[in-house]
Amino acid sequence: MTGPTETTTTPTTTTPTTTTPTTTAPDARRRTTALVTGGNKGIGYAIAAGLGALGWRVGVGARDDGRREAAVTALRAEGVDAFGVPLDVTDDASVAAAARLLEEQEGGLDVLVNNAGITGGLPQEPTRVSPEQLRAVVETNVIGVVRVTNAVLPLLRRSPSPRVVTMSSGVGSLARQSATTDELSTGPISGAYSPSKTFLNAVVVQYAKELAGSGILVNLACPGFVATDLNGFRGVRTPEQGAAVAIRLATLPDDGPSGGYFEDAGAIPW
Repeated sequence: MTGPTETTTTPTTTTPTTTTPTTTAPDARRRTTALVTGGNKGIGYAIAAGLGALGWRVGVGARDDGRREAAVTALRAEGVDAFGVPLDVTDDASVAAAARLLEEQEGGLDVLVNNAGITGGLPQEPTRVSPEQLRAVVETNVIGVVRVTNAVLPLLRRSPSPRVVTMSSGVGSLARQSATTDELSTGPISGAYSPSKTFLNAVVVQYAKELAGSGILVNLACPGFVATDLNGFRGVRTPEQGAAVAIRLATLPDDGPSGGYFEDAGAIPW
């Protein structure tokens, strides 16, 4: 369930611009390599396809073997140099194995796109959300991002232009949630999904602060209200439209912003 976008706020951070991505590999043996978690469908698949169209090698991270391999086959048919990465972001051993695969098979990693996420199902009213439901959403949407990011950071540190792009949502904006009850701006009442994105935003800001000066640019992306199975295909944007902001952030120049929260229209208020 991704949130709808709003374009009436004044950006408070530098807006990323479309740039030609670096294709310089850390060594002569490989091209720029990206990992997209949840890359087997929807926005994740569109991100993988978009990065692959740039000539990058793209890892499709997904826990379901059949869906992962079907996505890799489809991407290769589109001309993308794709490979599968068995990955369950909620499982320590799975994430550690994925990091080893990237090290041993690919020789490193340049860009991580944290895309995997869940809504937690219904009901979502805070008076009805169960602790178990909230815990499951946070485990995937927040802790999963921390687990994967930390596992691949040693690889990213060796890249000449490392980027971490984390898919958030405009519904995680406290400024928007507190300013209006219009669901076009805030999404429906949500006691699990929306707060998980607010939590995620706060965690990513801390990564940006810690990694400042390291060359690793860390940013949050809101794809807008995209029609995917996550929201029952009720969205009004295509996966390709939703993927565009992530692709821009993945291809930022070395002097690009870090610690930002962006949608197509620019910066999102926190």
